[in-house]
Amino acid sequence: MSYRVYRVGGAVRDELLGLEPREIDWVVVGARPEDLLEQGYRQVGASFPVFLHPDTAEEYALARTERKQGHGYHGFTVDFGPEVSLEEDLLRRDLTVNAMARDADGDLIDPHGGRADLERRVLRHVSPAFREDPLRVLRVARFAARLAPMDFTVHPETMDLMRSVTESGELAYLAAERIWTEIAGAMASPRPGVFVDVLRGCGALERLLPEVDALFGVPQPERYHPEIDTGQHVVLAMDYAARRGWGPEVVFALLLHDVGKGVTPREEWPSHRRHEQRGVPLARRICERLRAPGRYSDLAIRVTGLHLRCHMMAEMKPATRLRLLEKADLLRRPEGLDDFVRACEADYRGRKNYENRPYPQADLLAAALQAALAVRARDLETTGLKGSQIGNKLREARIEAIAGISGRPG
Repeated sequence: MSYRVYRVGGAVRDELLGLEPREIDWVVVGARPEDLLEQGYRQVGASFPVFLHPDTAEEYALARTERKQGHGYHGFTVDFGPEVSLEEDLLRRDLTVNAMARDADGDLIDPHGGRADLERRVLRHVSPAFREDPLRVLRVARFAARLAPMDFTVHPETMDLMRSVTESGELAYLAAERIWTEIAGAMASPRPGVFVDVLRGCGALERLLPEVDALFGVPQPERYHPEIDTGQHVVLAMDYAARRGWGPEVVFALLLHDVGKGVTPREEWPSHRRHEQRGVPLARRICERLRAPGRYSDLAIRVTGLHLRCHMMAEMKPATRLRLLEKADLLRRPEGLDDFVRACEADYRGRKNYENRPYPQADLLAAALQAALAVRARDLETTGLKGSQIGNKLREARIEAIAGISGRPG
C-alpha cells in the first residue's frame, strides 16, 4: 500500500525561523500500522501509534484526529487510519506556527497561516478546539518564553482561550509529570520570566503555582529593591540567570527563592524578616507537588533558605562562614557550589539597576570552601580525643583556615 510522509511541526517552524531544529517529527498519511511494521519501524506509545524509524530513530506518527471525551490531557478519543488527511491532522494541533508541513519535494503545506504568523511574530491557536487540551496553556507559555528574544507574543484571542481553560478548572486534571515537563522546558528557555508572565496573564499561575503568584503586588524596601514588586524581582532574577546561561536548575531555584515573602503579614510590609525560614517549607511542598527531580528541589530549597546569608559573606566572621558552608551542604557536596552561588548572584543582580554591580561574595564563599576542605581530620593531632571532640577539633581548624583568607572582617 502506498503512503505519503511529511515533515511537520517544530522542525518546519524552526527551519523557517532560521533555527536549528531540536528534533524532527514526521506524519504518515494513507498508512496502516502494519505498513510501517513491515518496513522495520518499531511501534511505541499506548494511546495512538507512533513508530521509530529503524535507522534514524525519529518519530513517525500516523495522521490522526482527536475528540474530547473526558478531563485533562488524556481525555481524548483518537482516530487514525489511511482515511485521515494531512489537513485533518494539522487542524488538531495547538498553534498555527506548529501546524505546517513539508512534503517530499520540500513544498510547504500551510493551511492555517502559520508562516504569516511567524512573520507577524505571533503565537495563535489553530482552532477553538485549542481549549480541549489544558496542557496547551503551559505549552504556549513555554513557546512564548523560548521565542521571546525574537519578539513573539501570544495573540489576544489565544490568551482569551487560555483564560477560559483556566477558569474551567481543567488544569486541575493535569498530571504533575506533564506540568513539570513544561516547567522544566521553560526554565531552560532564553526568557523564563515570560513563562511566568504569560501564565499570570491568563490566571494559570494562581492555579498551578499560587505561592509564586502571591508574590506579585507584594512590596519590598525600595532601598534594596528599586523594582519594589517581589514578583517582578523574581522575573528579573530568572531572566538574568538565563542570560548568563546558568542552567534550568538555577532558574527554577530563583522561581521559588522568595516564596516566603508571599506569607509575610501585611502589617510588616515592606520588610520581610525571616522570609527565608518561612519560604523553605513552601518551596519543599511545591517541589513535592510538582515531583521535581532531586537536583532541582535540593538546590531550590537551599537557595530559598540561605540566599541572604550568602549576600552577607563579606560581613561574616569565619565561624559564621563555616556554618553557611555546612548548612548549604557544600562540605559534603562541594560540586554544588557553582549553582548555589550563581542562584544567589542572580538574586542579587536581578534587581532594577543592579545588573552590573559586583558580587564579591561568590569568590569569598569559594575561597572559604577551598580553605575548609583543605583541612582534613587525618592531618590533625587528635591523640586522646574521641567522637565529638575530634569533630570540634576539625571545626576549629577549619575556622582558623577560613580566617586566614582575604576578605575576613577585621
